[in-house]
Amino acid sequence: MADELEFIEEGLQRSQINEFFAEELARAGYGGMEVAHTPMGTQIVLEAEKPGMVIGKGGKNIRKITTELEDRFDLEDPQIDVQEVEEPDLNAQIVADRLANALERGWYFRKAGHTTIDRIMEAGALGAEIVLSGKVTGARSRVEKFNRGYIKHNGEPAEEIVDAGQATAVMKLGTIGVDVKIIPPNAELPDDFRIEEDADISDLVVEEEGESVEELLEGKPEDADAGAEDFEEVETPEETPAEAAEIEEELLEEEEVVEDEESEDAEGSAPEIDDVEEDAEEEAEALLDEMDEEVDEE
Repeated sequence: MADELEFIEEGLQRSQINEFFAEELARAGYGGMEVAHTPMGTQIVLEAEKPGMVIGKGGKNIRKITTELEDRFDLEDPQIDVQEVEEPDLNAQIVADRLANALERGWYFRKAGHTTIDRIMEAGALGAEIVLSGKVTGARSRVEKFNRGYIKHNGEPAEEIVDAGQATAVMKLGTIGVDVKIIPPNAELPDDFRIEEDADISDLVVEEEGESVEELLEGKPEDADAGAEDFEEVETPEETPAEAAEIEEELLEEEEVVEDEESEDAEGSAPEIDDVEEDAEEEAEALLDEMDEEVDEE
């Protein structure tokens, strides 16, 4: 058998065993189970509000459940260990069953939801959420939510930390689904932090070698002095009056040459403009003559 099919069958069997316990141990306050397959057999750990009712008088009830597990689910030598729930108000499955029973007895859904979630928070939970879905008050189904505190809905904390439980309330108008999620007290969430007063941080602070910022601002930077020493002063030769006069004459000659070139360009462009104007006048006169001739012929 492939590994994928084996995982699917184990999950299906686990859910079927859970439903079986929820039906058989509803009056005992069934609070969940854990199944572990060992070489010696199948180890099942049950959590219940009333372990005495699970075991029964002289162990009669527990032997009956063990036999039925072997027949219905083909488990090899099932060994059941029953543990008592220390705080029932912090067990999501027990709370969901209680709320479903209250709705079946006629409690108004809003009163039942607020009362239940208040008891959960008074027990010390960090957060809780109750969701009622179905025909709560009328023929039309809807969803009602009750929230308190802090709750996780996705990620690893939602799978590892949040305790979830489901139950069903059978009413005259239809069924109502009850979904309860609880974050127990002392749960370590990944985004938690705490502030410690008078903590010794000498081991955590790393002092960098060198001058501090204040010393660098007050004193003259050593790098600037070192850089200034690297550059050598270069003496520029002084110009004599005769050399300065020659340079001025050369600059004046260059300016005159530039002015002459600009004036020649301006004079050369003027005749071209005159020629264009003369050609335009000749063309206009020719057109007028043609128009006069056409008028005379008519």
